[in-house]
Amino acid sequence: MFTLGLDYGTNSVRALIVRCQDGREFGSAVVNYPSGHQGILLDKHDANLARQHPGDYLFGLEKAVKAALVQARKQRGFSADQIIGIGVDTTGSSPIPVDANNVPLALAKKFAKNLHAQCWLWKDHTSWREAAKITELAAQHRPEYIAKCGNTYSSEWWWSKIWHCLAVDPKVFDAAYSWVELADWVPAVLAGVTDPRQIQRGVCMAGHKALYADEWGGLPDKEFLALLDPKLADLRDRLYEKAHDATVPAGQLSPAWAKKLGLRAGIPIAIGEMDVHYGSIGSGVTEGTLVKVIGTSTCDCGVVSADKQVADIPGICGIVKGAILPGYYGIEAGQSAVGDIFKWWVEVICQGDGALHGKLAAEVAKQPPGHSGLLALDWNNGNRTILVDQRLSGLLLGTTLHTTRAEIYRALIEATAFGARAIIERIRDYGVPIERVVCAGGIARKDPMLMQIYADVTGCTMQVAGSSQACALGSAIGAAVLAGAHRDFTTAQRKMTRIEKKQYRPNPKNQKVYDQLYALYRQIHDAFGGLNKSVDLSRVMKDLLALKDAARA
Repeated sequence: MFTLGLDYGTNSVRALIVRCQDGREFGSAVVNYPSGHQGILLDKHDANLARQHPGDYLFGLEKAVKAALVQARKQRGFSADQIIGIGVDTTGSSPIPVDANNVPLALAKKFAKNLHAQCWLWKDHTSWREAAKITELAAQHRPEYIAKCGNTYSSEWWWSKIWHCLAVDPKVFDAAYSWVELADWVPAVLAGVTDPRQIQRGVCMAGHKALYADEWGGLPDKEFLALLDPKLADLRDRLYEKAHDATVPAGQLSPAWAKKLGLRAGIPIAIGEMDVHYGSIGSGVTEGTLVKVIGTSTCDCGVVSADKQVADIPGICGIVKGAILPGYYGIEAGQSAVGDIFKWWVEVICQGDGALHGKLAAEVAKQPPGHSGLLALDWNNGNRTILVDQRLSGLLLGTTLHTTRAEIYRALIEATAFGARAIIERIRDYGVPIERVVCAGGIARKDPMLMQIYADVTGCTMQVAGSSQACALGSAIGAAVLAGAHRDFTTAQRKMTRIEKKQYRPNPKNQKVYDQLYALYRQIHDAFGGLNKSVDLSRVMKDLLALKDAARA
């Protein structure tokens, strides 16, 4: 028996065909989104805007699955008829405005070129004002709503984006019968669901991004939403009442899509989850394990048994029952830019010169900690955890006339490692055990220098997930459990996941230097982040951004 995992990332969609008995990967394919710049629709007048064309998701789905099937058929013992289930993970929060037939507005000729009618990608930060207002109103009227998401609502999330759409393009908002997370929309399309109200929504996205919780009746109540705007209160009736964990199917593969993909109709489709949450499952997450999925951004996920009490943790992305594994609280934190920073370094600073980048990386590997005298903040795309402030920006401190590009590159790597340490310390401070760290993603597998720096900075042994496509594997595991190939997730993870033999242990000598550097990092982190009120530099970055916006207007 086999399952199919679909992983919708920031720039591409991946399809992975996995054997249920042992997790062996029989076929895979990656398809880049064809629209925009590397799949992202941008606005040169607004650096905060990031959208995607929903048609790209359907194009990538069909092309990637067919290519993965071609590859799998070359393996002995495989037949497409043996695929018993499908799992889907996506970025998030990435909401899509749809009509009453669950068709994205962007697919209509009227809205084809309207950026506000597209999918609002996770990294879209145009709604930072709305996010701040939601935080303010929730603190006054519904403090329990934001207590589970670190006491601060983010511009990366559901309600702030939809409210911003209402503010900047009421015609699009009014034309949208409903809004659907990408993680819920793809399974619904595969299942042939044409009524947005009938879509099985996942608690992963609902709980972490849309302030959903069973304890207060699901989504925020209409009275609270009316404080934002009466139209948002009206929209609630066209969304959903109940969100589900991975024990509930999103539906069964429709005959139409079965024919398109060359699969059997009627096979179950697992509930959609965020990429990093299924990625945690694909990395073997258990209680006491922190999984770091290092991609364009980094997400840190852990689980705690639902039988235990979990304290509210300020500054994290959420504590949601069933968000990752059924029967556990899912805890999420993360950094808004990691791979994106290195991508910027290669494409902008190195001008796409791979040889130059390789040369600089070799120089970085020779530098001992503290050699450059530099410190950096990894806020080039804002801070997701622990400050939850997307109106922060990157910083490089300590440059001289002798500073080299290689020294700057190492400082950027170290900055992301310091951000990772801040998250680990915050989670531990609130009683959540972290006994091991498992890293997933291309960076974790391909960059031993970075992984050693992470180990030295955090003081944790860094392990690496066995699959290069942990998110797609986690989706496939979800489908395998749902289809009955394994009795539960514990069994499925034991059979279908593994850890690489290579581990990165902290170097005590380097660790001692990094403890000193981290103390300095926290000084500038807390000052520019507004945590140290006696030395509050939190307005500097925001005022610079305001001047930049005014100059470009």
